[in-house]
Amino acid sequence: MSMQETAYVRTEMLPEREPPSLNTGPIGWIRANLFPNWFSSLLTLASLFIIYKLLAAFIPWAFGGVWNASSLKECREILQGVDAACWAVIHERFWQLMYGFYPDNLYWRPNLALVMLIVALVPVLFEGAPRKLLAVTIATPFIGPWLLWGGTIWTPVAAALGFVVGYIVYKLIAGALSDLAGLVLGPLAAVLWWILLAGRFSDLMAGILPLGLQPVESRKFGGFMLAVTLGITGIAASFPLGIILALGRQSHLVIVKTLSVGFIEFIRGVPLITLLFVAQVMLAYFLPRGTQFDIILRVMIMITLFSAAYMAEVIRGGLAALPKGQYEAADALGLNYWQAQRLIIMPQALKIAIPGIVSTFIGLFKDTTLVSIIGLADPLGWVKLIQADAAWNGIVWELYGFVAFVFFIVCFSMSRYSMYLERKLETGHK
Repeated sequence: MSMQETAYVRTEMLPEREPPSLNTGPIGWIRANLFPNWFSSLLTLASLFIIYKLLAAFIPWAFGGVWNASSLKECREILQGVDAACWAVIHERFWQLMYGFYPDNLYWRPNLALVMLIVALVPVLFEGAPRKLLAVTIATPFIGPWLLWGGTIWTPVAAALGFVVGYIVYKLIAGALSDLAGLVLGPLAAVLWWILLAGRFSDLMAGILPLGLQPVESRKFGGFMLAVTLGITGIAASFPLGIILALGRQSHLVIVKTLSVGFIEFIRGVPLITLLFVAQVMLAYFLPRGTQFDIILRVMIMITLFSAAYMAEVIRGGLAALPKGQYEAADALGLNYWQAQRLIIMPQALKIAIPGIVSTFIGLFKDTTLVSIIGLADPLGWVKLIQADAAWNGIVWELYGFVAFVFFIVCFSMSRYSMYLERKLETGHK
């Protein structure tokens, strides 16, 4: 008996169906990340229990606190034995935690400087920002300090002219001799201008056309204003210096390499607090008698040098991770050393080093709290000053919690921007 075989051919397409609801959306994410197996499920349940216990104690303490009181004693009288926070200390001392002893009628100046800083960072951090904002980016390093310290307007003008002098000398020397000679003599001319002529130029112009703001002494700086000032200055100055040191460490010139390696290894081998003590006490012994060197400026220099040494090693790691073929490609295109570094090598090395660079920035910003040890009233310094007041003696968690929260917001923002930049530049391996 023969069997008849019938071939089956579908003549219509099946309609698309929605994926299973348990495998998509929030439920799918929970199943895939929190409950993929029995061990992960146990860890998830244990973590949820710990979070619940912490929040059950923290939320009533934080949200049931007192915001209006003139002392810790008054807070306790209002709470009547209830275990809750005394946020009144933040309400009473908020402006001191923000600005220190800075005159309250001049708060508009650091506020304006902060707004300028944010606007100046926009075209640097985000590609789609209007290019016109670069004018603010160029002006902020000069106008910002003038707003904070005050004085004659000709001081930031003289500082800006130093870069103009350095650029002119660089172009003249590079055209007549070589790029290397221009890169050496250009910055040297700028430094000589700042040391020898900038002060005289500023005094001369102030006598002719006196324009300026009310001066504010550095000892009145404090709180988060001081921390942001030190952090931003250290980050902005240590990054280019770190690039120079990283290139110097890989240089074939023996003197340049030796100086770069010696500087990096010495700075990395010394704690930051030691350098801060040197800036506070010992540096005066190496200066001419009667020389007045602002303490905040000294601290800025030491923080910048300290961060630059670590930044150099991070960037050197990016350079070392770059394939050798990139250097060969630059040579094949006929580019000189500086063109190759600017157009091919350094952009790729910096992309590789983004996580390390941002980690160094975050560490630098947090390290600004060490200046409280040498007597500067940063946020932690102000916490100690407030605790020394008889009205608030004994209060701890509220002050340190507020300072930690502000630092967390700033550092978390830098971390998230780092992740955004990595995704945008596709630095990860696929």
